[in-house]
Amino acid sequence: MLAKKTTAAASGKWWGIATSQQKSNMVLDTQGAPVYATDYKIQALNKRQRKIVRQHKGSLEVIAKAVRVAVLECKYQFKSRRWNCPTKINDRNGNDLFGDILNSGCRETAFVNAITSGAVTHSIARACSEGSLDSCSCDYTNNNAVIKEKGEWQWGGCSDNAQFGKMFSKKFVDAGEKGKDLRFLMNLHNNEAGRRTIVAEMHHECKCHGMSGSCAVKTCWMRLPTFRKVGGIFKDRFDGASLVAISNSGNRNKGDTVKNLQPSNPSHKPATKRDLVYFEDSPDFCSSGNGRPGEFSTSGRECNSTSLGLDGCELMCCGRGYRSEIVSLKERCSCTFQWCCKVQCEECTTIKEINKCL
Repeated sequence: MLAKKTTAAASGKWWGIATSQQKSNMVLDTQGAPVYATDYKIQALNKRQRKIVRQHKGSLEVIAKAVRVAVLECKYQFKSRRWNCPTKINDRNGNDLFGDILNSGCRETAFVNAITSGAVTHSIARACSEGSLDSCSCDYTNNNAVIKEKGEWQWGGCSDNAQFGKMFSKKFVDAGEKGKDLRFLMNLHNNEAGRRTIVAEMHHECKCHGMSGSCAVKTCWMRLPTFRKVGGIFKDRFDGASLVAISNSGNRNKGDTVKNLQPSNPSHKPATKRDLVYFEDSPDFCSSGNGRPGEFSTSGRECNSTSLGLDGCELMCCGRGYRSEIVSLKERCSCTFQWCCKVQCEECTTIKEINKCL
């Protein structure tokens, strides 16, 4: 069962901007709080966060987009798990976007913090290179430097500004964290792990120059990975997350959570700065937790009757069983290109068996 709801979950309150109707930084009330609709207001951001978005015109829309991207990726990565990243995307206040899971110090909470912090880093960095923010631009740090490695090439072009994205995310996301306990340290660590993963996955993109495409000279710049790629990395880190406790060293270092946390099992290696950490076991996600018998979180979920994995009906349905139904699906098939210029398809009917948990 999830822990009793506490104010600790307020650290995720800023995620509510993803559900808002109005994202303009210019729509502010007399206290500087964003106004999201004509008939109500929500204070999704705290004072420090509101100051940050006012200083960076256009950032509020970028952050809102980042949250939506993180939600979609979370749902994709966990589509075959009992916990499939359920969200209250239409929640009026937006405070409980990810639900009561945030009141737990489990792996799922760690993943949510890492992927949302990483998404802000990713979106801000890309917005800089696209010219969407006035306060930053492309990263030209290494431009005009010549690199002699596996053929001569030169820095140039417009690199995604990952360092600015990381800096912005740290200021904005971490400003939502409160407390001095283990949950606070866990959230700070996973926030930073998300940012570091984005920066670590930057890669070269190059353009060739020369006669007839000879590529005598290459101009290269740094590009962000696709968010689908980092989503898979976060998922791997989720599966390998470290169970931690507060260090007994007594030397609390706010800037380095790795030194403040230690493995719960002394024989395990300490978590690195890019590992996810948690301090309590996940619930089984079989019961809804609302106290009403007969209701289950996986009830109605599709499952694979032939799989022995997590998406299999035995595990997905928590041993309650499942029902099967035969459905007829119509889809486009035998598509051909017609000159000029359209694609013509036939309509095919496919019979499919669908299994759903009881």
